[in-house]
Amino acid sequence: MKTPVKRLSATEKALGLIAELQKQHGELMFYQAGGCCEGTQPQCFEKGGFYLRTHDVKIGEILGSEFWIDHDLFEYWKNAHFELDVTDGFGAGGFSLETPKGKTFKVNYKLFTKDEQSQLEEVERFSHPQNG
Repeated sequence: MKTPVKRLSATEKALGLIAELQKQHGELMFYQAGGCCEGTQPQCFEKGGFYLRTHDVKIGEILGSEFWIDHDLFEYWKNAHFELDVTDGFGAGGFSLETPKGKTFKVNYKLFTKDEQSQLEEVERFSHPQNG
């Protein structure tokens, strides 16, 4: 049996920044929105610092940090590999933890081949706990 194809990876630069942010803030999470107002760059938060919406999709983890994306954005990019990268400058939002360091996370996309598409690892969809 073949190993499932991962949907998410990170560059060495991104891994270094994540490790630095984990030392400073503890456990982290990433969220990438699909709307125009929030921007479509991934945002980094302390774990639990962003409230997920029903059907948001976890496409993987980097250094133990979950990477969630808006469910509509996932439908658009479900056939692409996400490579988390970092660049100098300020992104669309000022709430991401890397912003004070003059950095911003970004994603490089690469479409999966037909063979890779048939072997993709499963994703997790968020659902809110039932009340009462």
